[in-house]
Amino acid sequence: MNLAPWLYLFTPFTTQNFRDIFWPIVAASAFWLIGLVVIYNLRTRHLRAHGPYLEMYEWLLWTGLITFSLTLVYAIFLFDFFFVPATLAIGLATLVWVRFRRYPPIFAAYQSRLAKQRYFSRSKYAHPESTIRPKAARRGARTVRVAPSKRARRR
Repeated sequence: MNLAPWLYLFTPFTTQNFRDIFWPIVAASAFWLIGLVVIYNLRTRHLRAHGPYLEMYEWLLWTGLITFSLTLVYAIFLFDFFFVPATLAIGLATLVWVRFRRYPPIFAAYQSRLAKQRYFSRSKYAHPESTIRPKAARRGARTVRVAPSKRARRR
């Protein structure tokens, strides 16, 4: 350490200035960026009929995409170091907030709505003959009406 700790915040984020943490941060950001995209693709295929879960995974994808790609941009374009911990702290806090604070009440409401739907569909089809269509009553022979001729109309 050649500088005071607070002066490192305003030095560029490079391998020369931050030998111990530069590559772990870059590798972890790339890993989590790729991992979030893979998880998003897998989970949205499995949960395509469940809207609240799709919304949560979209929030997680975009939050992670912004956070981890910005960290990679900071490393490539030599931004000052204070951007890196600030971005990681805000991004990771947002990921945790989305997963554990924002969506659990939405999931609980969604689960109760699904339970109500299951209950009503079960009670609707509880009678054994409820799915059998009743036969229509046979109608008598139809009488065919013949339009009056033109002569009859003129009279």
